[in-house]
Amino acid sequence: QVRLVESGGGLVQPGDSLRLSCLFSGHTINAVTMAWFRQAPGKEREFVAAVRRFGGGTYYSDSVKGRFTMSRENAKNTVTLQMNTLTPEDTAIYYCASGEGVILSSVGSERAYSNWGQGTQVTVSS
Repeated sequence: QVRLVESGGGLVQPGDSLRLSCLFSGHTINAVTMAWFRQAPGKEREFVAAVRRFGGGTYYSDSVKGRFTMSRENAKNTVTLQMNTLTPEDTAIYYCASGEGVILSSVGSERAYSNWGQGTQVTVSS
């Protein structure tokens, strides 16, 4: 049974940084595509970043490209999301997700991911 547990969220000021972590269990982490999504109050869930399985590439939404970095720490069964230069528009619940057969054209689609964590709250406010 696949489990994903996010951590690292909190309340920060604009311009600050946060590092989120997702602990994965129940499967071999390098055999799944891992992703981060977020959902702000009153808005649809949106794609943030993903890294494909078996050494595949990393992909980012335009809104976070250059500010956020997603990394694998496979030996620790973990993926991270380093978030820099945060703005109030980054305020959301951040979810970690995994999928076993995510094709390139679907990396940004929440429907491609079969397993989800409970989410961690990120609030950016002055």
